[in-house]
Amino acid sequence: MQKLLNFKYYWLLFLGLFIVLVSITSYVHYRIDLTSEKRFSLNYATKKLLKDVEGDINVQVFLTGDLPSDYKKLSIATKDFLDELKQVAGKKLVVTFEKPGDNLTSDTAKAILYDSLARLGVVFERSEITESEHNKQTNQIIIPTALISYGTKRPIAIDLRSSKKIYKQVNVLEDIRQEDVEATRNAAEALLEFKFANAIDKLTRMSIPTIAYCVGNGEPIDRTVNDLGESLRSDYQLGIFDLKSAYPDAAKIDALLIVKPTISFTDEDKLKLDQYVMQGGKIIWCIDKLHAELDSLMRSKSEYTAFDRDLRLDDLLFKYGVRINPDLLQDLNCAKLPLVIGYNPDKSPRMQRVPWPYYPLLSSISDNPISKNIDKVLPIFPSSIDTVKAEGIIKTILLASDTNSRVIGSPAIVSTNSVKTEEDFKSFYKSYLPVAVLLEGKFKSLFANRLAKSVSDTIEKTTGHAYLSNGLNSSKQIVISDADIVTNSISATSGPLSMGELLFENYRFANKEFMLNCVDYLINNNGIFETRNKEFTLRLLDKKKVAEQKTFWQFVNICLPILLIVLLGFIFQWIRKNKYTN
Repeated sequence: MQKLLNFKYYWLLFLGLFIVLVSITSYVHYRIDLTSEKRFSLNYATKKLLKDVEGDINVQVFLTGDLPSDYKKLSIATKDFLDELKQVAGKKLVVTFEKPGDNLTSDTAKAILYDSLARLGVVFERSEITESEHNKQTNQIIIPTALISYGTKRPIAIDLRSSKKIYKQVNVLEDIRQEDVEATRNAAEALLEFKFANAIDKLTRMSIPTIAYCVGNGEPIDRTVNDLGESLRSDYQLGIFDLKSAYPDAAKIDALLIVKPTISFTDEDKLKLDQYVMQGGKIIWCIDKLHAELDSLMRSKSEYTAFDRDLRLDDLLFKYGVRINPDLLQDLNCAKLPLVIGYNPDKSPRMQRVPWPYYPLLSSISDNPISKNIDKVLPIFPSSIDTVKAEGIIKTILLASDTNSRVIGSPAIVSTNSVKTEEDFKSFYKSYLPVAVLLEGKFKSLFANRLAKSVSDTIEKTTGHAYLSNGLNSSKQIVISDADIVTNSISATSGPLSMGELLFENYRFANKEFMLNCVDYLINNNGIFETRNKEFTLRLLDKKKVAEQKTFWQFVNICLPILLIVLLGFIFQWIRKNKYTN
């Protein structure tokens, strides 16, 4: 090293090495994610998706500008995440942050633009900001949405907010819930990868999966399934399949929906569904075991007896690994039912919302990505589900009740006031009763060793496939013991509501998110859905300590560095003075 330094032009050598090193680093990128939850690491499926994309993907993020602190943090997190995507996608990913309509001076033009964006699914949120110093309140429109475009396909809007609201701990007797905004926005950050990757996958896929809505056994085809149809039609090929007329073909139908049948299934019906599953078909069962309808209760104005519909599906579902019990599930953690409690002087009805245990709020008790990181799901008159032994079948509980539950056996008496005494309250001692269960594996046929040769010959002649007593490949099914999770109410003034939205309630539960997640999970095998399991740990400062130690840390961060620099300057000058004086 000493010989090198003695060389007259050694600095040219170091300059050349420096230039070479800079050139290499411009081509080689390597990062290490040191966070425990791998906050800055992309899933392998996401990376593969971006590398396989052929055209340009345009991302417009509307969450920008002068934002409240919680939304500002989400906007920064979105920018950081999109920078991660650009590291993989390169120039194929074009990202812009813009507030739509900022360049428009006409309110009419801005309203037309906002209306067209709303039709694409862009969400708008009005926020009131209060300035304590000037005692001034201002209204602001926030657009927490990103719009992704690819080629000539219809753009997909991504709601950057989390569908799951997280609340602070409160006194449950006071019934006052306060949202923990920081925790809710943190949950939104954890879902960014899934939302963007899922949207890009839907825009770039070569074929669109087919979903069939099964009819023939009294399933509704009216406006009560309007939101279900509209939600699925935007991402899939949705059609109606009449079970009475043909056998469903797993090669053509990716998933079959059976929603709220009211007519008994014949052995032939069950054989058709059974063979569809044996071929690898996927089914979502949304079954009302008991006949319990809110309209019937309101007409009776007192009590109503819920009875078994006798759908004759018990043996088929039992073979697959579940049993829907003939009961009604109640829970004290429930939504509220608007009831007429009297009349005003002008003879208009006086309404009051009362907690109703037949509206139990459901949540996930597992880490399955279908129901993880979503808000509560609202059923109406659900039944409980038992899992039973089925060889080779993995069972996962997707939705369950809370910790204060009970069941009422059939025939069940339904009334507006089902909890009257202290003894009634004591009967709510059960916990986490299943309402939705995922079944995965190679299913076995209900009709194995029971079918006449003439029937099996008919199956082969009709379908072109021989009768199967065991599944060809691993398949999936989801059994939900309440069909009202996926149906919608109808308002006399505004028409069909969204799934999970009650009349006279300004809130929408996560029924739609849960249903769409079910369909995505059954159909997509690209691994993207696993990114829904991401969780970011929220590491907050102790606000009490921040207030108490504010001055000390301001001194440490601002004054101390300056003092250290000044001190080092004096020390350096003193050493230099002594050296050259001697």
